[in-house]
Amino acid sequence: MPTTIQVNEQTLELLKKLKRELQTSSYEEAITKIAVKHMAQESMAGSLKKYIKKRLTKNQILEGLRDKHDRF
Repeated sequence: MPTTIQVNEQTLELLKKLKRELQTSSYEEAITKIAVKHMAQESMAGSLKKYIKKRLTKNQILEGLRDKHDRF
């Protein structure tokens, strides 16, 4: 269901620029891409906290990330 939102001229210009740079067909698609990217960054930001708190070395951290073929 389409919804109308109010934005000021400056925000509209930013949205136009983002739409162009992201090569999207709509403002909604541009906003969604930005939101998804932000959420992915946010969730990854805390993923290594448990290792940092324990003060593990880089090798100790990487050791747990290897698969059965010794790949990262």
